[in-house]
Amino acid sequence: MNEIMFIIEDADEGGYIARALGASIFTEADSLEELYELIRDAVRCHFDEVVLPKIIRLHFIREEVIAV
Repeated sequence: MNEIMFIIEDADEGGYIARALGASIFTEADSLEELYELIRDAVRCHFDEVVLPKIIRLHFIREEVIAV
């Protein structure tokens, strides 16, 4: 596996939630800097060094509501 993709969403209680596509990896954090480090750590823990992805791709999803 050359890369892994995460979907990043705003958490209801604040902060961020990250879910990997194609792997059972989930993490959450209060800031983006913390989220980046937790994602890296989770990927390192989930994969053996032989199959460790070289790239972590983040896809941010943000829902916004505006008044008419």
